[in-house]
Amino acid sequence: MENSTYFYFMVFENLGYLRYALFIFGVIVYCAIILFNVFIILTIFLERTLHQPMYILISCLSVNSVFGTAGFFPRVLTDLLSDIHLISREACFFQSFVIFTYAANEYTILMLMAFDRFAAICKPLQYHNIITPKFLTILIVMNLSYPMILLGIAGLLTTKLTMCGNKLFKVYCHSYEIVKLSCENTIVNNVFGMFIVIVTCVIPLSFILYSYIKILIICQRSSSQFKGKAYQTCIPHIVVLLNFSFAFFSDVTLSRVVTLNLPVGLSVFLSLEFLIIPPILNPLVYALNLPDIRKKVIFLINRFK
Repeated sequence: MENSTYFYFMVFENLGYLRYALFIFGVIVYCAIILFNVFIILTIFLERTLHQPMYILISCLSVNSVFGTAGFFPRVLTDLLSDIHLISREACFFQSFVIFTYAANEYTILMLMAFDRFAAICKPLQYHNIITPKFLTILIVMNLSYPMILLGIAGLLTTKLTMCGNKLFKVYCHSYEIVKLSCENTIVNNVFGMFIVIVTCVIPLSFILYSYIKILIICQRSSSQFKGKAYQTCIPHIVVLLNFSFAFFSDVTLSRVVTLNLPVGLSVFLSLEFLIIPPILNPLVYALNLPDIRKKVIFLINRFK
């Protein structure tokens, strides 16, 4: 079938009554993600003492989680209750754009967090001159805009392709899986896709690693008190980074390495991990490990009661 106006999600076929259990589980997870992240956003927004670069970037991470999961959960929950698992080309391209913009933004925000910690720990006397509110705003806007522009261009390139198939063996619209359905030469799409991965993932990840190596070197030369404070603010970022990196690269590997022969359930879980685990784990990591956020969260919970 050439250039079908719909794509079909084949993974939902033959789920039987299991789909109802998966639906309930999905609703619980999605509600938890919204609740935890909105609470972090409100805590940082309402408390003036948290209007600092590090906490503002943490709130950006939560906003990005809400944004990314909004592109995934409503659609997949609808499909679990539906007997017809199809999606229009336009809606499919849009879902892919939202999900992979979320993934790219996660790395750019984590890169800004690493830069903030680098400036605070390695250049403490110049920190407030380096990370000014205006400069931070410019950095946030730039780092959230360029992945969106690149992925928008990639989406436009994909829409121009002639499709010789319409069956997606995913539970969401995956840009690379859509490209693989084309019967045209897709070398431009593949090269541009790798360019996006390098610019939005590899380069930010390299900068993050460089920043934390420099921080580690500084900490080794400093007092135990300074070292303790530095580790207290850096360890949550590192946990979030490792968690998201493992989840995202699991999805990339499953899409591009066709020789992997995994059970369907495990394959689906690994491809969805970056959309489920980081959004629910990130707010818990920051709320439990950063004393300033933890105190304000407890205060707000008591005030709501």
